[in-house]
Amino acid sequence: MKRLLIAVLCAAATLAHAQTKKELVQKVLALQQPMIETISRNIAERPAFQLMQVSGQFIQTQVPADKREAMGKQVETEIRKFVDDAVPVLRERALKLAPSTLGATLEEKFTDDELKQMIAWLESPANKKLQQVGPEMQTSFAQKLTTEAAPLLDPKLQALQTRLRTLLGVPEQNGAASGPAKPAASAAKPRK
Repeated sequence: MKRLLIAVLCAAATLAHAQTKKELVQKVLALQQPMIETISRNIAERPAFQLMQVSGQFIQTQVPADKREAMGKQVETEIRKFVDDAVPVLRERALKLAPSTLGATLEEKFTDDELKQMIAWLESPANKKLQQVGPEMQTSFAQKLTTEAAPLLDPKLQALQTRLRTLLGVPEQNGAASGPAKPAASAAKPRK
């Protein structure tokens, strides 16, 4: 009888421990929801950004000058519609997947104490301030890096464009093999 009682108490303690850990993981996931939403937004925006770049290049090279602005606005409108439709779908899916992916990893790889420390950090004023100024810091850093890297990358970009035009058999434009290269500053836009 004693053994049965001990076994029941051990099972209850294990169950209480598992619930506590699950609750801690759920709290971490709730605190990380903005990050999860940002990832889903970036996944939706990445192909849209690429399509915008390709479309812009096509418009600049293939569309008559007097129709470029109108065509550009139409393309932008269509791409914005795609993003507006895709972001909520991906956000919902990301929030559903988080417990079985991120949550499972948190539960497996972190102790209760580590989860508590993580929660304390995520709730801390320092982390909240970092989250507020983080996008500004990233944008400033990306702009500075882009500006300083442009002189290093632009000649390489121009050479690449020339090689690709030759490889693809694309004729020269306005007497220049590659046309003016877009500066690296315009190619590397910071993301939020």
